[in-house]
Amino acid sequence: MTTFMLAWQSIGNRRTTALLSVFAIALSITLFLGVERMRIGAKSSFTNTISGTDLIVGARAGSVQLLLYSVFRIGNATSNISMDSLDAIEARDDVAWVVPISLGDSHRGYRVMGTSNDYFEHYRYRNKQPLEFSVGQRFEDLFDVVIGAEIAQQLGYQIGASVIISHGIGAIGGNKHDDMPFKVSGILRRTGTPVDRTVHVSLAALEAIHLDWENGSPSSSFRLSADQVRDLDLQPSTVTAALVGTRTRFGIFQVQRFVNEFKNEPLTAVLPGVALQELWSIVGVAETALTAVSAMVVLTAILGLVTMILSTLNERRQEIAILRSIGAHTGTIFSLLMLEAVILAAGGILLGTGLLYALLFAINPWIEQSFGLYLAIEAPSLYELKLMGLILVIACVVGTVPALRAYRQSLVDGMSVQR
Repeated sequence: MTTFMLAWQSIGNRRTTALLSVFAIALSITLFLGVERMRIGAKSSFTNTISGTDLIVGARAGSVQLLLYSVFRIGNATSNISMDSLDAIEARDDVAWVVPISLGDSHRGYRVMGTSNDYFEHYRYRNKQPLEFSVGQRFEDLFDVVIGAEIAQQLGYQIGASVIISHGIGAIGGNKHDDMPFKVSGILRRTGTPVDRTVHVSLAALEAIHLDWENGSPSSSFRLSADQVRDLDLQPSTVTAALVGTRTRFGIFQVQRFVNEFKNEPLTAVLPGVALQELWSIVGVAETALTAVSAMVVLTAILGLVTMILSTLNERRQEIAILRSIGAHTGTIFSLLMLEAVILAAGGILLGTGLLYALLFAINPWIEQSFGLYLAIEAPSLYELKLMGLILVIACVVGTVPALRAYRQSLVDGMSVQR
């Protein structure tokens, strides 16, 4: 009988404790690989927050700061940029499109962004996926508003709901533009990006609600009604930033240089991908901590396996003595205990991997719909295979502890055995 078959039958004789050990390892492997998939998914969702946009243009600032306020709606711009400057950029032959955005107001803690209908046409996320409406449509009326999926869910808004925009940022905000209420015309599908937490209005609408305001508060000398502003010129003179698409890859760097050296006003053009990687290097430290915690869980499960084998050694001294009496070498006893640890660890890895894929198939649609986090269901990557191989090696290494103890006991118990 081979050592492997002997180890397999030995495990079968203690199937209850063996199954509990395998199940413990399986759960830890599921957690470990699940965290790895979540880490990859989170990083992918983060770096694909904006896709298909070649440049982000704003006032002179650092790349991360520009990215934060223009894409993540965090913080404020140092200053606005003029529409004349954007017209000069859009007039270039190598520029395909320009989408201006304007920030500064809020609604119940959510940022309000003024833009054009071109935003819904050109904005892309996660491998150039377009924005889609779960219900409703783009701006048609001056006071139409398109909201993200999270806002609709948290505030219970539906098509036709009234939205009052507040001047300023924050949950409280400043003075309210309650004399010019908006109406929800569309609700976007969940994207897992800041779009889900953004109230979108037209640039003209932002101009309209601020026409009778002075220094951040309503004018005391005159007030305009919603009907009166419809007949006025509502083209903005300045905006906060702009998303730019170029016709060719080579044109990206030409346009970037043109913007960064613009004479009329100080501007900055950044590559979204580069800025996202820079930002992730700052905020991505949490993924290391999460991976470390899950690795400790795996290590704990393996130590539990070794403890289980060690705890049964005294009960198995007679079994080992019988094996020695029928001619088993001390090396065979050592190999037997090592193989048991490896078989149990391998079983836990296989079961844990199977549980992971079962969970992915079961909850992936819900995770994507609820949190906008896309977890790819694909074969284990080379990195994951290396991790599983490393876990098996660790199990083999720590398995030497009970194996060595059994080896020494077999020497003592087998001293009277004659060959």
